[in-house]
Amino acid sequence: MEFDFTKLEMDSRYRLLTNFIGPRPIALVTTRSPSGRSNAAPMSFFNVFSHEPPIVVLGIQPRLSGEEKDTVANIRRTGEFAVAMVDMALSQQMLVCGLGFDSEVDELEVAGLPTAKGAQIDVDCITSAPCSFECRVERLIEFPRRVLVLGEVVHMHVRRDCLDEAGRYVNPEVYQPIARLHADNYITSDRQFVLKAPAIADVLKADESGE
Repeated sequence: MEFDFTKLEMDSRYRLLTNFIGPRPIALVTTRSPSGRSNAAPMSFFNVFSHEPPIVVLGIQPRLSGEEKDTVANIRRTGEFAVAMVDMALSQQMLVCGLGFDSEVDELEVAGLPTAKGAQIDVDCITSAPCSFECRVERLIEFPRRVLVLGEVVHMHVRRDCLDEAGRYVNPEVYQPIARLHADNYITSDRQFVLKAPAIADVLKADESGE
């Protein structure tokens, strides 16, 4: 089947993109409300795009009414946000944070998530998360139905058991983030395996021999 995205309606584009581009990591994003409360919301349009500078990107659409979401409004006002990665232990609390609470409801409090003040930003970080990133807005890219938030990571918190003994690499037996596929379907990374690329010389040799 062929789909012309220049003619396809918005809902169909969304369905195809989110069904086939996955799994997408989940960012549980925390921000600060105008009254000083915490706001938390899960985002599956999220990823890391650069290490120099260290940039993560959120893609946030407005509410169905067209009104801007609290996360975007808070990010515009403060220029700061934190991202917690989500594992199975946080999965149900992540879903609670995604419910349509009023703007001044503290989702972290409702979900029962422990927090601590950020080291470099005025946003609460989720201490039970495997890891979290403190971010300052690098720039906002505006579209009619979505804003892309480019955030520069200024600080990272990693739970000690998620790293190897040397504290250098991730411990795959412990750090098993979940990711979204489509609709209410998710996947976990509890089945990991190693793939090593062959040497170029071996590939060329096999090609020459017709193997």
